[in-house]
Amino acid sequence: MVPIKVRHYDALAGKGVAMSGAISPDVLVVDDDRTVRDLICAALAGKGYETAVACNGKEALSYLRSSPRPPRLILLDMMMPEMTGWEFQQVQQEDPALSGIPVAIITGLTRLEGRASVLGAVDVLCKPSRIETLISLVSRFCGG
Repeated sequence: MVPIKVRHYDALAGKGVAMSGAISPDVLVVDDDRTVRDLICAALAGKGYETAVACNGKEALSYLRSSPRPPRLILLDMMMPEMTGWEFQQVQQEDPALSGIPVAIITGLTRLEGRASVLGAVDVLCKPSRIETLISLVSRFCGG
């Protein structure tokens, strides 16, 4: 079995730390770009949200299947190595234990804007996105 590489974002340290079973994040950020992950996590941590990160869909699925409590929202990039966002969504939607977790797409693909429901997502944010837009989206699902 491959160890899970999902990490928790530590706002005080400003970096990812090994995810422990005790932490139940509000948001799972799935993106292969470390800078994007760090920026999103820092912005959300600044508003009091707990986050976990995964580098691709495969890591995200491993985390979700082993987590005692699912996140309230998944922020999902579509273009990633090993398992794309498209592939992740297909597997997630076919798994009854995971299909109820809302997914918001974060992407550089501008042609996806405004197509959230067609994609099975609650929203689509184009990179780069305004921090206020991101926080507003997260607050809809995680409170705040």
